[in-house]
Amino acid sequence: MADTQPDSPPSLYAAREPIFPKKVYGKFRNLKWIIMAVTLGIYYLTPWIRWDRGPSLPDQAVLLDLANRRFYFFWIEIWPHEFYFVAGLLVMAGLGLFLFTSALGRVWCGYACPQTVWTDLFILVERWIEGDRNARLRLHRQKKLDARKIRLRLTKWITWLVIAAATGGAWVFYFTDAPTLLVDLFTLNAHPIAYTTIAVLTGTTFFFGGFAREQICIYACPWPRIQAAMMDEDTLTVGYREWRGEPRKNSPEVKAGAEQGDCIDCMACVNVCPVGIDIRDGQQMECITCALCIDACDDIMAKIGKPRGLIDYMALTDEENERKGGTPKPVIKHVLRPRTILYTSLWSLVGVGLLFALFIRSDIDMTVAPVRNPTFVTMSDGSIRNTYEVRLRNKHGEDRPFQISVKGDDPSIRLQLEGTPYATVDVPADSIKLQRVYLIAPPSSGAAEAERTEVRLWVEDITNGERAYEDTFFNGRSN
Repeated sequence: MADTQPDSPPSLYAAREPIFPKKVYGKFRNLKWIIMAVTLGIYYLTPWIRWDRGPSLPDQAVLLDLANRRFYFFWIEIWPHEFYFVAGLLVMAGLGLFLFTSALGRVWCGYACPQTVWTDLFILVERWIEGDRNARLRLHRQKKLDARKIRLRLTKWITWLVIAAATGGAWVFYFTDAPTLLVDLFTLNAHPIAYTTIAVLTGTTFFFGGFAREQICIYACPWPRIQAAMMDEDTLTVGYREWRGEPRKNSPEVKAGAEQGDCIDCMACVNVCPVGIDIRDGQQMECITCALCIDACDDIMAKIGKPRGLIDYMALTDEENERKGGTPKPVIKHVLRPRTILYTSLWSLVGVGLLFALFIRSDIDMTVAPVRNPTFVTMSDGSIRNTYEVRLRNKHGEDRPFQISVKGDDPSIRLQLEGTPYATVDVPADSIKLQRVYLIAPPSSGAAEAERTEVRLWVEDITNGERAYEDTFFNGRSN
């Protein structure tokens, strides 16, 4: 009897075929080199910039001081209660991403995304060591593992590993004093968290930039699936002028006698693509709009005497107009349209709001927390006493004397500080001082008899007269 076992289902997994982009020259490639140099320079060098803030404060220009809960950015110091500045910057980053995507497609992905920048760097190293595309393809397809292949692979991997380690090392320098940490790392005196962080970032950078590459963009990153909501028919993105390029050389139409288009099917656009797609197949989720295919195609068009721009930044509306013999819109009309103007306006409003909040914020501050257990205490003379935990913030780079006072609906309420007979307390530089404060109401006063009385605690910097306040309540015996 014949075997009636059903065939096994086809595999849903396809093994990755490595992509070896070819070297290309042109304005977009040069722009990518410039952006790579600038972004990598900022990332690696920023922790080493010094900024004098005074004797008691760190002199690192950019520092995320988690131990002391501070964020230093040149002359700006962000405290934990001012996290809204960080939230505002994140909102601005999101709106900026929406704006650039709406105007120019995935321009962030193609030029400034860390995955793109480090992958570009790793490919550059790979090209220096193993050669251009054809040489790397031959080495990849070579089955025999000879001494030359081992030497080239080890040299490449070791160089990648050094770059990855520098990447992880640079990251931890943002969280503590960079020169001190560097010495501690090499003398094995650094905290285990530093070594662990460097190891994790080294491993992920080595794998993402060296092996995963376009797989991160296609499968791990959510942005390709979100970008469609940010784009419309007027968005400028990399596209192929099909009306001009088709039918291609050696196509059935040309062999049947049709007039050949400008595309000679040289595959230059495909060979330089870092994600391995053919832009002539139309818009694709994988395309990161790096525009290297434009440089490659323009070079071929110049060699065969055809106009440049067969592959170019273009909008769908332009493509339709050009098919009918019209001319494309000016770039400014694509960039300035209701959607981009809305994103720009929102981005600007958030930025102006943050700047306004930054310039009006005080260098002293206070928070008041009433002690709830007990709500009040009856003194031996019948007076009612409430206790408060007051946190005084001194954002100056030097010690400052702060004077605390009280003002309320009942003027008979008096103030007393724990540990001192005076109403003045010294607050150390760039720190928070916890001070216990007592408010006392006489036995027959309205505050003592009422359930609650509104009061306002004031703090004044005696050095320069700067003041801050916070409202709270005084609890009487009727509670």
